[in-house]
Amino acid sequence: MKLAKFKLKNFRGYKDEVEIDFGNLTAFVGKNDIGKSTVLEALDIFFNEGKGVVKFDKDDINKQALDDDNKVVFTVCFDDLPTSIVIDSTNETTLQAEYLLNSNGQLEIIKYPTAGTTADKVFIKANHPTNSNCNDLLLKKQKDLQKIIKDNSITCDDQTKNAVMRTAIWNHFSSDLQLQEIEIDVTKEDAKAIWDKISNYLPIYSLFQSDRKNSDGDSEVQDPLKEAVKQILSDENICNKFNEIATEVKTKLQDVSNRTLAKVREMNPEIANSLSPVIPENKSLKWADVFKSVSIAGDENIPINKRGSGVKRLILLNFFRAEAERRKIEKGVSSIIYAIEEPETSQHTEHQKKLITALLELANTDSTQVVVTTHSAALVRELQFEHLRLITKDGTTKKIESVLPNQLPYPSLNEVNFLAFTEITEEYHNELYGFIEAEYSLTEYKKGKPTMPYNNIKRGTQVPEQVILTEYIRHQIHHPENQQNTRYVPKQLKESIELMRKFIESKRKELNDDATD
Repeated sequence: MKLAKFKLKNFRGYKDEVEIDFGNLTAFVGKNDIGKSTVLEALDIFFNEGKGVVKFDKDDINKQALDDDNKVVFTVCFDDLPTSIVIDSTNETTLQAEYLLNSNGQLEIIKYPTAGTTADKVFIKANHPTNSNCNDLLLKKQKDLQKIIKDNSITCDDQTKNAVMRTAIWNHFSSDLQLQEIEIDVTKEDAKAIWDKISNYLPIYSLFQSDRKNSDGDSEVQDPLKEAVKQILSDENICNKFNEIATEVKTKLQDVSNRTLAKVREMNPEIANSLSPVIPENKSLKWADVFKSVSIAGDENIPINKRGSGVKRLILLNFFRAEAERRKIEKGVSSIIYAIEEPETSQHTEHQKKLITALLELANTDSTQVVVTTHSAALVRELQFEHLRLITKDGTTKKIESVLPNQLPYPSLNEVNFLAFTEITEEYHNELYGFIEAEYSLTEYKKGKPTMPYNNIKRGTQVPEQVILTEYIRHQIHHPENQQNTRYVPKQLKESIELMRKFIESKRKELNDDATD
């Protein structure tokens, strides 16, 4: 299964429902505190139900929704579905045959997360039979299905398998199923057992957070192998072997102690009677301490917790990947989603490029998806438009949209970085200038704009000119050898970019107005 679409409502900063499309690699971009991490954490709550990195609590409910519709809603749509599933007993069936797919042919699961120990409410939204003669079959027990078959004289090859009986009933009423998209509660009656089976087919979701501990005392930073030791020692077979060893050692220690005290008693019974051996119980033994020296070290034997923050984080990130892969194999799940907040953290720019290349390759492997958030313009430049989701805010309303051409009617990652991070670059300035020059009129653009002195150099001679700000910057970008002018500052570069964007927007508006007249 693959995550195709995610909708969230009333969760933290998202009051109104937002809908997000996902691909093999999906990267969320936007300003600080705009809600990028919120999406990844909402997915963690959906998939792991409080047993992952994030636990849902009442403070997660959108504050504006508290007085109105205060239910947090997560909806996930899956495609690339399994060709067959087992949802009761050992009988194979399909999601299509059970009418568990929505009108788009996707598995759509709706969850209402709850705080505390109360189980989440879970629904499957499906194009499902609503004819009273054959509806709610997933909620019915075996004897109820058998009764429907008997009452309607339905032919059924095997009345011991619920899936076979449901198919027979639906086939009998096939001309009048009255299919409608409805929400099926899969947390009650027999449908709960079906949901338990379906949930085993969902992808493994692993979240690596940007604010993951990064101190020398943190067990993972100290060394991921120390965490691995804990997990290995929790294996039941290994625990039993250690208990056998501990019991044998305890028996021999008791024997040595008894013989020693017997000799003491021969010399001084009073002292002997005041002594007794102290041998710890098996369960109190700290076997992990035996392996406390395990480590991943470099050529110079420098332990990981003494390496640079970039190296530490790189190793941690791949420890996270290895652990997620282990969980996937352990659960027998075919699909996995790696969610990584700000993978560029503590990494050099060139290392960021290598990292995103590795993530792109990872996302192209079978049954694997990668979801990231980023503040790195360098990382964004390594991606395609199809990977990007831009988060913006208009008043109290947030939007998450696929990135499309904005002022420039063609893919421009310089423009994405301007919108997402307010990154101002000479490259984007050049793009805007070149587009105005090619599509509109520089003369019209310059009309009415104030000028400033610029010392041009023509055939070795200094020629004073009056130019607008955009030309002043353009000349300096393309003629760095001319040192006869005061260098423009970032504030002027930003002002010029905004002037050009405003001009292009006005021309586009004129064109649209003419088309509607």
